Parts: sequence; C-alpha cells; structure tokens
Amino acid sequence: MYDISMHKAQPVQYMERTRLYYEAQGFERAYQWAQHDEVPFTPLNKPLKESRVAIVTTGARYDRLLTDPRFVDSGDISELPSHLFARDLAWDKEATHLNDLGSYLPVRVLQKLAADGHIHSVTPRFHCLPTEYSQRRTRETDAPEILERCQEDRADLALLVPL
Repeated sequence: MYDISMHKAQPVQYMERTRLYYEAQGFERAYQWAQHDEVPFTPLNKPLKESRVAIVTTGARYDRLLTDPRFVDSGDISELPSHLFARDLAWDKEATHLNDLGSYLPVRVLQKLAADGHIHSVTPRFHCLPTEYSQRRTRETDAPEILERCQEDRADLALLVPL
C-alpha cells in the first residue's frame, strides 16, 4: 500500500512561481491577480442532464513560442488532436506533463457522461483560450470571443480547464 505521509513533497506554490516568472521576464509591474467583486457566473437555467456542455482549455492547437501572437481557437471534437501545446505557458514542467490529453481536454469523459444521461451532450467544438498577461485583453477580447463561439454551439454551460 502506498503511504503518502512517507513523502515530504510540498505543494507547488503556483502563485509565487507565477509572480517570479513574470518578474524574471522584465515586466515593469508585478503580476496582479484578477479579482472580481461581482462574480460573472450565473446559475443553470435547466438541469445538468438537459444541458449541452462546451469545453474551454488554455492549451493551444498550435505550438507557440513565448513571443508568438495568441488567439482564440476552436477544434472539432470528432477530430481530436493527439495533444495540445502549452510550452510557452508558466507551469511546473518538472512536476507534471501534457501527455494525458484527457486531463486538460476531457472530451471522452464528457461524451461518456452524455451517454450515461448525466448531461445532455457535448458541443461539437472545443475552444482554446489563450493565457494572457493582459487581463484587459482577456476580458474585452478573448472572453467575448469564447462566449460567442459557445453561443454558436448552443452551449448551456462551459467547463473551464486551465493548464
């Protein structure tokens, strides 16, 4: 039997690592975490078992370098890629990996939930939301684009899967 108490692993300090990552890149201002005094979420209009679910991930369908432009992208769930890309993002690449597509693009799991009657269906596309330093760009450009695409797919809700 595996006893986790035998290991002295510490939790990954993502917030501190992110702050240091942006500082090391030379940004003039320290990273400011988003804060919303009013949460922009709403309750479901119908039961989950009657709802169509969209998937939004921060992985990309194309391999980006740190300096490459980032944009909203969508892919067909009937033609899933073998993997998504995120080497340009700040995440602990020693403690984890991107080898398990289902962990950050859980299409198959949602399709099984639909087949079992827990949700109505999955939208025909998944959506890739770029991770941006600019909260303004995310709020004013990328998020509205994701919302529009989810509405085109007649999604009732979106499952957000950040890397």
